[in-house]
Parts: sequence; structure tokens; C-alpha cells
Amino acid sequence: MTEANVYLCPCCDKAIAPGTTVCPQCNQPVTVSSSSLAGMEMPLVNKYLKGYSKALAADPSNQETAGYAAMCFLKMRLYDKAMPLFEKAIDNNYDSAEPYFMAAICLLRGKKPFLAQRADIDKAVEYLNAADMIEPKAIHHYLLAYIKEDYFDRKYLNISPTAQEEHGQAAALGLTPEDEATLHALLNV
Repeated sequence: MTEANVYLCPCCDKAIAPGTTVCPQCNQPVTVSSSSLAGMEMPLVNKYLKGYSKALAADPSNQETAGYAAMCFLKMRLYDKAMPLFEKAIDNNYDSAEPYFMAAICLLRGKKPFLAQRADIDKAVEYLNAADMIEPKAIHHYLLAYIKEDYFDRKYLNISPTAQEEHGQAAALGLTPEDEATLHALLNV
């Protein structure tokens, strides 16, 4: 959340100092991320969503808060509510790769890529490439490899780089078992 706009913990609604990353009252992170959200239980996700919704009501133009709320909707599998918020978080945001990465996951709508519409697959690949340009991460290439294997390879469509090349890039960037587990949890497949 933006330090200038939000001074309440989204989890427990207690006042916090600007720049605080962990709430001193509830010991929960002040912001969610793909890794923290992956293993989070639904009641806690709901608490965060309520906090982010309050913050968005106070400042509807806050891109960061929109991204955090979108992540909560994604975890709750409410893809139609998450996608507009991801688009809002992405709008003119060239500093953070996280909204692009999470929007790509949202476009799959909890299904295998093979079942997705081609327009959604193309947009997901576009978002992942943008995320990688902002901040190269192994998990971005791991998701690209998954999409390319399950969609392009299964439909006998050529794409460059290939799924195998994406796997190689993910390994070169230091893909960890935690990255794999995080992605599998977020995909809900």
C-alpha cells in the first residue's frame, strides 16, 4: 500500500506507522504478495480484502491497493472481480512486475491453459513478458513454460522461445521448489 494513503493494517485494522511491513499488533504482513498469498487461508484472505476495500473506498485511484485487492480476489477465485483491479494496478505502472504476473494467472481463470481462449493466452504471455522486462524472475519463465507446453505444444502451434527454452531460462534464473509450489497454489489447477 502507498505509505501516504494507508495507515491501517488491512488484516486487523489497527493503526500502523508509514512504511511498516509487518503489523506489530497481529504480526501479519501489511501487504500481500504472490508468495505470501499462495499459502494463506481463506478467512485471512477475506480480512485482507476487507482492509483493501476500505482503503480503495478512501482512495479509488490507488494502483497498489487495487493490485493487493485483486490478488485477494484471485485467491478467492473471483476472476471477474480481480481482472479489472489488475488492469487498474497495471495502468501506467512500470515499476512492479507483480501485477503483470498475477494478471497473467488471472487470465487462466483456474483452468489449464489448453482450455483458455487464444486471446487470453496471448494477453497472459504479453503480461508475463512485460513482468520479465520489469524484473526478471524464474517464476515468470516457469509460468511461460507451463502455458507454452499446455497450450501451444498441445495444439501443435509454434512459438518462440519454446517451452523448453523457458524452462532453461527459469533454471538459469534460479527456479526453486518454493517458486514451483507458489505457482501451483496460485493456479488452482
